[in-house]
Amino acid sequence: MPYSLDFRQKVINFVENGGTITKAAHTFGRGRASIYRWLSRPAAWIIHH
Repeated sequence: MPYSLDFRQKVINFVENGGTITKAAHTFGRGRASIYRWLSRPAAWIIHH
């Protein structure tokens, strides 16, 4: 099941505001690979899709 865009944005905001990817993974219960993948996508994709 895909995660909602709101959830993904929340995780991305956490990292962009100084949180580490490892801390985000523990905090939000997601794998680091997923977070790296979300961060590698263009911002327009997250905002507009």
